Amino acid sequence: MSSEKNRRTANLLGICIKAGKTVKGFDSAAEAVKNGTAHCILTASDASDKTVKEVRFVCGKYGARHFPTELSKLEIGRLCGKETAVVAVTDEGFADGFERIISDGSQ
Repeated sequence: MSSEKNRRTANLLGICIKAGKTVKGFDSAAEAVKNGTAHCILTASDASDKTVKEVRFVCGKYGARHFPTELSKLEIGRLCGKETAVVAVTDEGFADGFERIISDGSQ
């Protein structure tokens, strides 16, 4: 089941990247959340605890959603051309899609 979730997450992230609706890297993602252009932030499964804590803080402060994924930094890097632990999504429809995939069956 988790491999299906990974595949669906990776597929949607690939589409999102091709559509130009992502911001890569913590600093850029945090800035996008602060200025209201990002609707959610995805974090890699192997992101550092400090990075995840900072993402949660920024998302909480500015009202964006945070979705920890099961994708590694390397897997995200293969999709977007830059190994990163943090990706912000700037389209609300895509953000809703990630929420449906990531929260599916996790309750």
